[in-house]
Amino acid sequence: MRRDGRLSGILHVLLHMAQRDAPVTSEVLAKAMQTNPVVIRRILAGLREHGLVRSGKGHGGGWSLARDLSAITLLDVYAALGRPPLFAIGNRDAAPACLVEQAVNGALDRVLDDAEALLLARLGEITLATLSADFHARLAARGGVHRSEIPDVA
Repeated sequence: MRRDGRLSGILHVLLHMAQRDAPVTSEVLAKAMQTNPVVIRRILAGLREHGLVRSGKGHGGGWSLARDLSAITLLDVYAALGRPPLFAIGNRDAAPACLVEQAVNGALDRVLDDAEALLLARLGEITLATLSADFHARLAARGGVHRSEIPDVA
């Protein structure tokens, strides 16, 4: 089963955006993420509706963060993406007549509900500032050299 990489991808984009002093166009972001600008606009529009990013039109326009990195959690971004399924496993039949399958479903449902609650709580504890600090620590350990996938636009 194919994994949904939107959360990872958009976190990547947001952290690169945070490194810039100017808005970034959908075209530049799409090129960096090797996707179509329409995909970037669609995802960022959802984040804009949740107050995470803003967009500007015209010369000098593009996408920028709407809140401080410390005010955006991974849970905020996950919610803005529409809360995609966290797990690929699930019940074979949601309403089985078989008592054995009901027992299996009950056990799996409890475990998955517990795991989801734990994962969502942890996503709510991690901010983009936390990720940015990790990036900067890694950058310093490397000697301060980083080639951004999102180029500066003059």
